Amino acid sequence: MSHTTLKSGYTELVERLNRFPQGAPSSDSLYKILQILFSEREAGLVALLPIKPFTAEKASRIWKMNLTEARQVLDELSSRAILLDMEQHGQTTYVLPPPMAGFFEFSLMRLRGDVDQKVLSEMFYQYLNVEEEFIRALFVGGETQLGRVFVQEPMLSADNALHVLDYERASEIIQTASHRGVGVCYCRHKMQHMGRNCDAPLDICMTFNGTAQSLTRHEYARLIDVREGMDLLQQAHERGLVQFGENVQKSVSFICNCCGCCCEALIAARKFGILNPIHTSNFLPVVDEAQCNGCGKCVTACPVEAMTLVSANDPQHPKMKKAKLDADICLGCGVCVRACSRDGLSLHERAQRVITPVNSVHRVVMMAVERGGLEDLIFDNRVMWNHRAMAAVLGVILRLPPVKRGLASQQVKSRYLEYLISRFAN
Repeated sequence: MSHTTLKSGYTELVERLNRFPQGAPSSDSLYKILQILFSEREAGLVALLPIKPFTAEKASRIWKMNLTEARQVLDELSSRAILLDMEQHGQTTYVLPPPMAGFFEFSLMRLRGDVDQKVLSEMFYQYLNVEEEFIRALFVGGETQLGRVFVQEPMLSADNALHVLDYERASEIIQTASHRGVGVCYCRHKMQHMGRNCDAPLDICMTFNGTAQSLTRHEYARLIDVREGMDLLQQAHERGLVQFGENVQKSVSFICNCCGCCCEALIAARKFGILNPIHTSNFLPVVDEAQCNGCGKCVTACPVEAMTLVSANDPQHPKMKKAKLDADICLGCGVCVRACSRDGLSLHERAQRVITPVNSVHRVVMMAVERGGLEDLIFDNRVMWNHRAMAAVLGVILRLPPVKRGLASQQVKSRYLEYLISRFAN
């Protein structure tokens, strides 16, 4: 391929992106995307940045440029939603988000004239919908996934509602976030340029906390209050959209309202459903065969084809159908329950509770262990981690099951880490 003939800023950036746990497999499509979003100089500079959040002072030292110029570069990249800039305790910190959920999506979260969004959409479609390497690496590379599904709370019975933890409620995420933003749905916007979009709302995908703080500052999302956030959630429920959000308990950064035809996560769930590319909710729909008349509304509503119609085996009505669930691929979203007009479906708890990582550090470490990237995460060759960052990572590793602790130790091949793991685990 042409991009391998010369070491360039783009080549270095691809190598940098592949130090994220989920990675971005190299292809000509990826290089074309990066050439639209970055100048070659910017790509080379971003390739030098650390994985963890950093300050302008850190960037100026890494880039060997004066602080004023470093701030100008960082602020320019943040203004285009390539970096996220967040204010904490009076200090600005920057972070390069992964391609997804990250700067790929942010590039289409508003209408803009500085890039050709039609060409960009075509490249995204090629890289994510035609080529499968990126989606496979993102969604089926390990047990711990990027995103999870939120159950439609109004579809729960009063008893079941008592068993939903706060972090499992999209309403709770909206109500407790420090910042809330709504932007254009990346997936439907991309499909609109391809002539393949559905009629679901565009301005309905939400970001929260530090991510929303940065995106709303640079007008890639619009700042909203709790009331509007709850109205958008209700609208999504009524349109049969699935709430797909960051797979963490604390400081959730996004909840997208997804359709089965445009959303990459739900498309991946249909392609690789048996491999569990998305963490499900803790509920499953159960069919009441006495109430089900085989109308098929639930089948039409299900975004991942987990519902089908089968023979009711009624000798008096040989053509009679009934709904049947494939529990192995069901997301537990509750969309089918809302679609049923005969009370033929109800949500029940799964036999085994789905485990959600506590925070982004926990999730990223788990993903890195499972995907073989822990060494890149801990010993980032662009910058050494400080003691607090190392302590956070080690804290996650020490809480892993013994098999995964051993796998983590093997990956980093560090006597120091082996010593810590063996000492504190025992």
